[in-house]
Amino acid sequence: MGLYDRDYVQQREHEQETGFQEVSRASLSTFIKQTYQLFAASLLAASVGAYVGIGIAATVSSWFWGLVILEFALLFGLYMAKRKEGLNFILLFGFTFVSGLTLAPLLSSILGIKGGASIVANAFILTTVAFGGLSVFAMNTKRDFSAMGKMLFITLIVVVVASLINIFFHSPVLQLVIASVSSILFSAFILYDTQNIIRGAYETPIEGAIALYLDFLNLFVSLLQILGILGRDE
Repeated sequence: MGLYDRDYVQQREHEQETGFQEVSRASLSTFIKQTYQLFAASLLAASVGAYVGIGIAATVSSWFWGLVILEFALLFGLYMAKRKEGLNFILLFGFTFVSGLTLAPLLSSILGIKGGASIVANAFILTTVAFGGLSVFAMNTKRDFSAMGKMLFITLIVVVVASLINIFFHSPVLQLVIASVSSILFSAFILYDTQNIIRGAYETPIEGAIALYLDFLNLFVSLLQILGILGRDE
């Protein structure tokens, strides 16, 4: 009878552990689904912002730095209010819409050159294909990219500093180098952030969505700059 009781207890513990694992997997699956839904909605909001911005590109250019400051303020507010239902969505879509607006001067400049529409389309297609391919790879590979965090952050700081320096020099060659490094950097960030999402490293779907959005946006901008500079040289 004692042996029977022990087996029964072990069976119950196994059932409880299995049930917990199933609940955890279901919760993670829901988390990932919500993250990618918010990511897709963020891209839509940014596209609307870019469309509106192109129509008033001159105005956006004159208010560019003010919009950049607003963009960072919204992003900071978003992280502060990530758990506040309603407000977090307003801040998320406000941030992504404004980030789309700030793209307007670059998009307008590219569209103004010969074959500009094709350059924008090609940059978007390349970004989408790269994002999709890297995401699938990160989800299925056994390789762990979580150790890249520190290296990626240091590289990001270097890129930001170099970009600020080039504001004063306006060097196409330096900009091409920065954009090339950035394209590699944010491709690596896609691997890093995707694995963080599927491993439950983010507290809320909004954090995962904004990480993916920033990866996609910056990769698109980098490729757009590369293709735009090469297009002008032609």
